This record gives sequence, structure tokens and C-alpha cells, in this order.
Amino acid sequence: MPKKSSQTSKNSLLKQRARRIVAYLKKAYPKPESELKHTTPFQFVSAVILSAQCTDKAVNKTTEKLFQKYKTPADFAKARPSVFEKEISSIPFYRNKTKAILLAATEIVARHGGIIPKTERELVALHGIGYKTAHVILGELYQKWEGIPTDTHVKRFALRCGLTKHTDLKKISKDLEALIPEKDWKYVNNGFVLYGRYVCKARRHDCMSHPLTKIYPKAATVWPKAK
Repeated sequence: MPKKSSQTSKNSLLKQRARRIVAYLKKAYPKPESELKHTTPFQFVSAVILSAQCTDKAVNKTTEKLFQKYKTPADFAKARPSVFEKEISSIPFYRNKTKAILLAATEIVARHGGIIPKTERELVALHGIGYKTAHVILGELYQKWEGIPTDTHVKRFALRCGLTKHTDLKKISKDLEALIPEKDWKYVNNGFVLYGRYVCKARRHDCMSHPLTKIYPKAATVWPKAK
């Protein structure tokens, strides 16, 4: 019985910490919005796929010209893979990403009439789209926040703040979803991304004065590996 009580107390402390962290993110970044530039829904889908293990800045540089040529899923579906590969060759894993983007476009045209699906189930059935990508898309395009997407920034701060012990991205998402009220899920990915990009970067440094470290001082001593 005492062991169960101890676990309950630990979970309560974790939830309190998670909610304090999210309260800061909510205040600092009140409007969840990706920094990936796009003008059409499928341009955003393709940009999210391109952004895996790549910075948004590099993706935006590549898509500035790319998106002048490709706008709709049909445009992407008709692209020649060899040509598309060259057009995104500055992006890491460009061959795999070419395949994912062009196949996803083809599937969206064939199965969904060119409309980006509005459910996780339909999105993850497409090439190149997993749990994280699906929920980034749902949030950005449809303001549906039915899950917490975990990327490298979210993973880093979830581990540093002691909110998870997992390294698998989907398992981290599930841990965070269990700690944070659903109404606040939309602030987590965007908040951690911007905080990690502009306030507390990945390279080891003195961050005791940073807002999240003040909430959980032990974070100053935790530096997870990038992968």
C-alpha cells in the first residue's frame, strides 16, 4: 500500500511540474503556429516531411523556389522523382523524402480527392506520415489538437525536465498527453520548439537563468544526446 501511495504522489508532482512548464509556454508562445512557410495545405505537408532531421530555416530556403512550381497534391503527384530529388537535394535524406512526398501526394489525390485528411488514422496511412507529422498537420491546417507531436526539441525538454524516461518519440508523446490537460496540448510542441530554437539551445551551456530551468533546476544538469 505505501508503494502505491508513493507512486501516486510522484505522478501528482510530475503533473504539477508539467502544468507549470506548459503555463510558461502558453504565456510565452500563445499562438501555436509553425515557422514552415507555405501557401497551400499540401505545401505544408511536404514541408513537414522535409523538416525531419533538418532545420525549418533550411527547409524554407529550399521551398521558396520549390513552392512556386508545386502547389497542389496533383502538382506534386505529377513530378518526376529524378527532377524532384535535384530540387530538394540540399535537404538531408532527400531521396527518401522525395519518395514519401510524391507517394503521399498521389495517395491524397487517389483516396481523398486532393483534400488533406482530417484524422490521424487517415494521415498515418499515407507514405511518410507518422504520429508526429500527422498531429503537426492536424494542428496547423485544421486547429485539431488531438495529440502532442514530439520532435527533437520536445524530446530534449521532456527528458531534461524529467517528464519522460523514454526516447521513442511516440512514447514521449503519450507520456506528455497523460500529464497535460488536453486543452493545453496545442501549446506543447510549438512552445518547446520555439523555446529550444531561441532560448535554450541544444549545445551544453549555462541555462540556470532560463525560465524552464527555474521551474525544474535539475534540468541544468541533464543534456540528452541529440539522437
